[in-house]
Amino acid sequence: MSDAIHEKVEALAPFIYLMRRDLHKHAEAAWTEFRTASIVAKRLKELGYTVTMGKDAVSKKDMMGVPSPETLQKHQERAIEQGADPSLVALMDGGLTGMWADMECGGGPGPKFALRFDLDSNDAVECELPEHKPFKEGFSSVNRGAMHACGHDGHVAVGLAVAEILAGMKDRLKGSIRLIFQPAEEGVRGAGPMVAAGCCKDVDLIVGAHIGFQAAKKGDIVCGARGFLATTKWDVRINGKSAHAGAAPQEGRNALLAACAATTNLHAIARHGEGTTRITVGRLEGGQGRNVIPPNAFMALETRGMTSELDDYMTAEAARIIKAAVEMWGCTYAVEVMGGTKSGESSPEMIAVVKKLAETMPAFTNIMEEKDFGASEDYSHMMTVVQQNGGLGTYIQVGTNRTAGHHNDHFDFEEDDLLHMAEILVRLVDAYLAK
Repeated sequence: MSDAIHEKVEALAPFIYLMRRDLHKHAEAAWTEFRTASIVAKRLKELGYTVTMGKDAVSKKDMMGVPSPETLQKHQERAIEQGADPSLVALMDGGLTGMWADMECGGGPGPKFALRFDLDSNDAVECELPEHKPFKEGFSSVNRGAMHACGHDGHVAVGLAVAEILAGMKDRLKGSIRLIFQPAEEGVRGAGPMVAAGCCKDVDLIVGAHIGFQAAKKGDIVCGARGFLATTKWDVRINGKSAHAGAAPQEGRNALLAACAATTNLHAIARHGEGTTRITVGRLEGGQGRNVIPPNAFMALETRGMTSELDDYMTAEAARIIKAAVEMWGCTYAVEVMGGTKSGESSPEMIAVVKKLAETMPAFTNIMEEKDFGASEDYSHMMTVVQQNGGLGTYIQVGTNRTAGHHNDHFDFEEDDLLHMAEILVRLVDAYLAK
């Protein structure tokens, strides 16, 4: 069957390349993936999948970092202008752009196998230089401020190709297939609301995949990842009181100094003896003028931990310090959670299966069993939930030669490596579900 799967993937190569380029050209950032999701939903329905979307696929009360209703409306209108199905866009009103698609196999009862693909682009402006292939060949992003600088456009193209291949071979498989298309992976905002809506319910096996990252060159494959860092993202708004800085400074309440006090002390939180912990205040701003006591300040910060418990330690300490700093300067504050995800480790049993399959594929010349991820990925939330319910999961990284690092405005990759990703995913499903 491996040769047949290889041939099916090769036959879909033109589709994968065209789809990837179309999605790259029409990049959409977190919670605004209306056009992308519309294309995905329409194709999955054509292939015979039962699609769950909108309010049934994303728990609205659990969404984080959602743009304003006015911004969402603007993006919905833009998506329709760029070819999105208006009826499908209407189902996603409010930024409910996630979905999953189910297909029962013809071989009788068996496990439920889920594959996750991320939909969103980065908040970035794509470079416009002649050596940048997307710009040179006319498929760089037309949506300024949104750029696929991480490869999610390729992931979606692979997901739709895998959906077609699996639909065509469902009679040789047992159990069922679930394809999860997740919004808002950047900023780790999308997995939680989808899990809350039921995307991982009754899932026995789950796999996520990424082009590049730690698989840094063509021929590489990382069969599993450990050390996904749990993380929490906060926006903190501090409110003080303005006053004349020369005539009556005592009448003011300096919100900017409260934010500065909080920032320096947040970075002094004691590290934890049980594992890696991190904190970063990535943005600090405030004030109105040089002779006005600053009545406002804003902080954008994140915590991370090797485990979810360590991240909880960091957030508890951060909350204590912010409260103390703000009260010291006589101000008030509000915290908004903008994102967050669980820690995670790939299942050794599934890593072994991926490794065995990769060893039979000539495309993979450097097979790495697992790597310490050392960062956060929203998929780890889904994988951890499945594992806590007795299932297995892994995270595969497929090598490619990149023009620049991920999240760089020069980022691009070699599209033929998407074929290797599609093939290993189909072969992995076949390994677990074949009759």
